[in-house]
Amino acid sequence: MARYTGPRDKINRRFGQPIFGASKALERRNFPPGVHGAKGRRKQSDYAIALGEKQKMKFGYGLLEKQFRRVYHKAMQSRGVTGEKMLQILETRLDTVVDRLGFSSTRRGARQMVTHGHINVNGRRVSIPSYSCRPGDVVEVRDNPKSRQLGTRGLEATQIRPLVDWLSLNKDAFKGTLTRIPTREELTPVANEQLVVELYSRS
Repeated sequence: MARYTGPRDKINRRFGQPIFGASKALERRNFPPGVHGAKGRRKQSDYAIALGEKQKMKFGYGLLEKQFRRVYHKAMQSRGVTGEKMLQILETRLDTVVDRLGFSSTRRGARQMVTHGHINVNGRRVSIPSYSCRPGDVVEVRDNPKSRQLGTRGLEATQIRPLVDWLSLNKDAFKGTLTRIPTREELTPVANEQLVVELYSRS
């Protein structure tokens, strides 16, 4: 399955925020990468700003352009505000739910857990990161030594991370439930989704 495998610190420095999680590179070199990065950030056009927001959201959720555009088109066909629908689709992806539950300390690790077959949904193994979870779906770490070892490691690493309101978690059973679809007010995306929608609507 296609995914971004390039340098993560470089992306964090490009946007000036930890897209891939905590980054010491931002502390050491808080300026854009490249030969002219130390001179500071230049003023950007409206198009460049919108493009940057799209890139941040793509990297944040671990999607490539074709996958991300598919999310946009799916949101366009749904009732409601397109930007909000996009975020809800992204937040209810199986890899995102696994990450939010704390079974992995990173989104990339959550994606790997899914693709390697360590996750069950409603008692059945699902290995597709883009699988769309629905309210009431039970997501659990499979009951075998390797899977539970990974789940334990993730829960220990994320124990101080607060659980989002639209999920419930039983740590002892390695199970979590999507109780409902999150509202826009409950979401804190890494980018402005409205600018992303406006960018796509131009093409």
